[in-house]
Amino acid sequence: MANTEEIRAGLAEIVNEETGVNVEDVQMDKSFTEDLDIDSISMMTIVVNAEEKFGVTIPDEEVKNLKTVGDAVNFIENAK
Repeated sequence: MANTEEIRAGLAEIVNEETGVNVEDVQMDKSFTEDLDIDSISMMTIVVNAEEKFGVTIPDEEVKNLKTVGDAVNFIENAK
């Protein structure tokens, strides 16, 4: 099972592929919308790719609760 840092790094790669944000900028305390400037359409693509990469399901109603990279990492960790 992936640890917190591996999940963060994997998520950073997905964010980078979708939006071009540098992987170094995708840190636990960063807000997807405010710090990383990710819109809702890109966020949905990131969620789908994260589900595939980590083998988890992120329900649509949960996506709005994933405000920061840390929120998403914690959700993925707990969903495994």
